[in-house]
Amino acid sequence: MTDIAVLGAGSWGTTLADLLARKGHRVRLWAHEPEVVSAINQRHENPLFLAGCELAAELTATTDPGEAVRGARIIVCAAPSHFAREVLGMVRGQFSNGSLLVSATKGVELETLEFMSQVSAELLPGVHFVALSGPSFALEVCQRQPTAIVAASLDSAACREIQDAFATGYFRVYSNSDVLGTEIGGALKNVIAIAAGVLEGLGLGNNPRAALITRGLAEMTRLGEALGAESRTLAGLAGMGDLILTTCGALSRNRALGIALAQGQSLASYTASHRTVAEGVNTARAAVQLGARAGIELPISSKVHQLLFENQPPRQAIAELMERTLKPEQWT
Repeated sequence: MTDIAVLGAGSWGTTLADLLARKGHRVRLWAHEPEVVSAINQRHENPLFLAGCELAAELTATTDPGEAVRGARIIVCAAPSHFAREVLGMVRGQFSNGSLLVSATKGVELETLEFMSQVSAELLPGVHFVALSGPSFALEVCQRQPTAIVAASLDSAACREIQDAFATGYFRVYSNSDVLGTEIGGALKNVIAIAAGVLEGLGLGNNPRAALITRGLAEMTRLGEALGAESRTLAGLAGMGDLILTTCGALSRNRALGIALAQGQSLASYTASHRTVAEGVNTARAAVQLGARAGIELPISSKVHQLLFENQPPRQAIAELMERTLKPEQWT
């Protein structure tokens, strides 16, 4: 039995906390919202972010981040990327020797263009970092449907410990040492998912979806290689696997945003009516900047950026992608 803290009680953080508690770990979940804490502690549910899922009775929640992490061997950060630095800053003094930080955040910090491993290295030097990513809708994990993900770390012992801590009969955890590649896959697939939603919202079929997924993977891999990631990581669960899930699955928040954009809703009105975060919005901004900095062409991400922030009509964006200069398929 391990003492584990989970920071962030959105759908994914709550699901991971529930999974870990059911494995017999002592789990404390930090939530920003007092009503979420009350619902988890008193009724064993999180109706705000994970409605319909009964949570483990052993799981406890708190609004005090210091209380959540005190004495924890493993600290899981499931906060949105734009909030992760602030959350980790609140507890940086609570990390004990040997603590493991597990990032379940799929995004890029917009102001710095840093991935969560880089944010962690700045705030928490010496803390062992593990990125947890892969194709995993929170609701389906909560329903204990078979799921496979990746734990990535430069420390092989940390990877093994996280595998052992999280793995169950329905939640299989693979490992790799390509932290940056794992994070890039988890972040960039959200941008492609917005584009997939646009196709769905326009009533387009399987041909354009297949082209988008394939060329989206090529785009993710190009950027990954330029930033030092391994192409095989992007071909695995953290890249291709998560890309397929978020572009095709009806539970994808980013895909849902794309559908709304295609049907004429603005980003501002959509955001105002949805409490949950579509990470692909900020990642689209970051991807364009990362691509420019690395000298890498990211045509799909650029079009998503134009749809989100420059009011480009969806059909015009698709036409411009299709009419780009012809070139070989390979990107090397």
